[in-house]
Amino acid sequence: MSAHDDYSPGISSLAALLADAGRMTMLWALMDGSARPAGELALVAGLSPSSASGHLARLVDGGVLAQEARGRHRYFRIATPETAAAIEALASAVLATRELRPRPVPVSRGTPIPLRHARTCYDHLAGEIAVDLFARMHARRWIRIDGSDVALTDAGTDGLTALGVDLTRAHARRRRFACTCPDWSERKPHLGGALGAALLSTYLDAKWLEPTREARALRVTPLGERKLSAIAV
Repeated sequence: MSAHDDYSPGISSLAALLADAGRMTMLWALMDGSARPAGELALVAGLSPSSASGHLARLVDGGVLAQEARGRHRYFRIATPETAAAIEALASAVLATRELRPRPVPVSRGTPIPLRHARTCYDHLAGEIAVDLFARMHARRWIRIDGSDVALTDAGTDGLTALGVDLTRAHARRRRFACTCPDWSERKPHLGGALGAALLSTYLDAKWLEPTREARALRVTPLGERKLSAIAV
């Protein structure tokens, strides 16, 4: 162990794993909370099967990915919600640094409109809808924010219970209950943690949101437009 290890909790090791473009492409493809086979991830990243296998092995050894066997195939997924939150935060940081870098001919690729409006961020909701909901919950004192920690108030408990959110199950999950998560397109926080996951599950079960053909993008249904706009108002 080097002297530096006493002062940094393995950040350099994690940064080294995330520094490769091919590995980050595969990780980004898993940010919808899915588990995908090695062959599919190789195609997404434009890598040969052998090269992708080596990268995936490094990510598993580093604790970034978890793998499971399904028949003769190995499937990979983001290992923890904290890892997914870190990747989302890095995406937000990239946008911030791009704005600070002078370029002779600025190039703006922008965020696709479906992704910007509503998308999954691992297992919770992100995008304009999520940021707006988070701000309204805070304004109506459904939640309290302390740094990155989020606490649910009595008013929030009543409001979310009325929506059908299973708060008991969310509290029982072995992970952080509620936290802020930086939204890389909106540059404002949305709700993460077990509570964020419970909310997205509720929205999908109620058919307020539905998946689309575009990875991570969600469509707000007509019913969802009415129901979501009525939360914490």
